[in-house]
Order: sequence, then C-alpha cells, then structure tokens
Amino acid sequence: MTAQVSEIITEVSGVALPERKALGDVKLLDDLDIDSLSTVEVVVAVEEHFGIKIEDSAAKELTTIGDVARLVVRLLNKK
Repeated sequence: MTAQVSEIITEVSGVALPERKALGDVKLLDDLDIDSLSTVEVVVAVEEHFGIKIEDSAAKELTTIGDVARLVVRLLNKK
C-alpha cells in the first residue's frame, strides 16, 4: 500500500522521492515540500484512486507517506 500511495503522491506533486529513506518515513512537508494546498490535491487523488472518503480532520494529521498508507488501509477495511 505504501508503494501505491507514494506513486500517487509523486504523480500529483511532481516531486521525486528521496532515495535514501524508507517510503513510509518520507515526510510530506519536510522531504517533499508538499504544502497544505498540495496536500488537498494528494488527498483528493488518493480518495479517487481507492474509492474512499478522507475526513478533513484526518487529512490534517497526515505527515508522512506511511500515515497516508495506514489511513487508506484503515478506511478500506471499514468498507
């Protein structure tokens, strides 16, 4: 799931992932320079790709690719 999420994030943001860091540990703001506006674009793309709804309160807590992947898994398991 982390790999799928990272692909979506790099596609939407246009930013390459750091090579020397585990995907799940990559920080959206610090490592990828994804600001709040870009985070919204990432959330929308993830929602569309997986057919889920991410609440605004949950989206605000997403700081790493791993956070996004874990949230996606949790939401998919609720379906």
